[in-house]
Amino acid sequence: MDGIIAINKPRGMTSHDVVFKLRKLLKTKKVGHTGTLDPEVDGVLPICIGRATRVSDYMMDSGKTYIAEVTIGTATTTEDQTGEVVSRAAIQPEQFSAAEVDAALQSLVGDLEQTPPMFSAVKVNGRKLYEYAREGKVVERPSRVIKIHHITRLSEIKHHDHMLTFTIEVACGKGTYIRTLATQIADRLGAVGHMSKLTRTESGGFTLAECLTLEGLTEMPFDEIISHLLPMERGLAGLPHLEVSEDMKQRILNGQKLSQFTPPLNDETVMTYKGKAIAIYMPHPDKSGVVKARKVFNGARSGRTAAS
Repeated sequence: MDGIIAINKPRGMTSHDVVFKLRKLLKTKKVGHTGTLDPEVDGVLPICIGRATRVSDYMMDSGKTYIAEVTIGTATTTEDQTGEVVSRAAIQPEQFSAAEVDAALQSLVGDLEQTPPMFSAVKVNGRKLYEYAREGKVVERPSRVIKIHHITRLSEIKHHDHMLTFTIEVACGKGTYIRTLATQIADRLGAVGHMSKLTRTESGGFTLAECLTLEGLTEMPFDEIISHLLPMERGLAGLPHLEVSEDMKQRILNGQKLSQFTPPLNDETVMTYKGKAIAIYMPHPDKSGVVKARKVFNGARSGRTAAS
């Protein structure tokens, strides 16, 4: 049983809860998600089953798209609606025009430095940041550069209770914290803010329109659930592909080093035979003109990364 199934995770459930339920439904332990969604976030959560768990890291590296509600006027401990309010700055009805908000959004497009929030799973000195945060500690954590591909405002700007709210769509790269982005939007406006709602609409090449619900799956016969599994190759769509001959196929399945191709492989590349992924190859880091197996998807070898 190998493949990928896209789930529309409901609010109030962890990503691990989804994996646990699917393990029971599919009667297999080899199930893994492709990037944690916080309990209060809903939306696209691709789940890998069987051999497809070996491509989850490539799916996690791919871009994601979100629809987020941003609230300007209050900041919270967690940078989202689940935290305690730590500061307020009353916003007047005409304090920010639509043009000013849109300019703040566009100023964040491109490479952007972010510092992970204290309530996050990033590890510092072997401990997750949220473990420090729960003890009331604030520790120094390294900033990192993330990529914002685009930000579009989807709604009118609403004023209520001395705050502003509006909805945005964000397409971003790996490691982006949308709740931190919300605080950065507020900062560009010279105010404080937080993310008040979030839905992930695309992840790993899967869209919300493709997703199934856990409720719907629990009502399906087992065979029908299996029919919804998508091929492992969907999780590798972001990598270049190279179709190989039958003669080359066995050498690749054996994980052999090969002479560089023409045109050359410059990055990790999916080697396919009759359209099916059989391995991922990459330029050898130490030997010019040679490519080596990064992963091989074949029987006994499929459970491990090919050796250097």
